[in-house]
Amino acid sequence: MLDLDGKLSVVMPAYNEETLIYGNLIKTVEIVSNFVEDFEIVVVNDGSKDNTLEEIKRAARKDSRIRPVSYGKNRGKGNAIMAGVMQSDGEYIAFVDADLELNPSQLEGYLEKMITDNKDVVIGCKFHKDSKLKYPFKRKVISMGYYLMLLCLFHLNVKDTQTGLKVFRASAIKPVGHLIRTAGFAYDIELLVAVHRRGAKIAQMPVEVVFVRDKGVNRIGLKDIFRAFVDTWKIFYRVYFLHYYDEK
Repeated sequence: MLDLDGKLSVVMPAYNEETLIYGNLIKTVEIVSNFVEDFEIVVVNDGSKDNTLEEIKRAARKDSRIRPVSYGKNRGKGNAIMAGVMQSDGEYIAFVDADLELNPSQLEGYLEKMITDNKDVVIGCKFHKDSKLKYPFKRKVISMGYYLMLLCLFHLNVKDTQTGLKVFRASAIKPVGHLIRTAGFAYDIELLVAVHRRGAKIAQMPVEVVFVRDKGVNRIGLKDIFRAFVDTWKIFYRVYFLHYYDEK
């Protein structure tokens, strides 16, 4: 067991995941309980149109460490994540995707890295030399292109902002939670830029990704890529012209 000086909150956003969410929540509880004693799973129903909420409630009845958060209108992954963060009780806050393409067991190493190296943020990186990927080529190209763009714009020494597995100290993420305005795929970069501007120390770790959706690549279309591009330039404007994320 990890010797954490506080509770771990695992935030899991979910949208139209009725076929996966119950089993994946129970599985997440089983996995996390192997290395952390005090934890909660804060699962956020992002305005799903199917029976996702009912399945989340069913899982919560089975295990009280599962805490449902829900709202009626779909607001995007960024809003779902931040809704979960702001309602989390833990001193450590992790992000895990509902499909479990990234096994939550990897959080153990991330937390060890955070404690041993005194980091405020530890994130998964698909481009780490030790990462193991079964990943569609199209998504690799999109991720690499986005990384190059962000390197030019923000000079943030983070090769991969988009991987869903992340751990933050609550003391680093909660003070900037109200500043995050991006709901789509660019919310990751806005969050990392915000904590970095406040002096947070960020580390990158390898990931093991198992692509579980037969049609998952279609979830990221040209419209999503264009929106992320526009949102990134909005973040650029807020950083360098408004100094929006700087500690006042």
